[in-house]
Amino acid sequence: MSTDLVTYIEESEFDALLSEEGVVVVDFTATWCGPCRLVSPLMDQLAQEYKSSAKVVKIDIDNNKPIFKKFGLRSIPAVLIFKNGSLENTMVGVKTYEEFSTAVQKVI
Repeated sequence: MSTDLVTYIEESEFDALLSEEGVVVVDFTATWCGPCRLVSPLMDQLAQEYKSSAKVVKIDIDNNKPIFKKFGLRSIPAVLIFKNGSLENTMVGVKTYEEFSTAVQKVI
């Protein structure tokens, strides 16, 4: 099941998104990444639960390598949480929904 709450964005949209006030959760992913497929439904659930207080987006690293490298990331899945444009949390690897949810709650 897919929702319209989580959208893929390109690097060109990233800075504009971060310039907005509020919490942004960025899921760095790739179509060939098995563990990323485990995280994807959790991001959908996060977007649903926090739709009034956080925006959840995905970035395909194959199409946006510079932005991936900008944050010093070396592996995926990687979920970065921003508040008012500043990086608050970096979570690399598969985590539980509770771990993602708690991380978002801390910055809201």
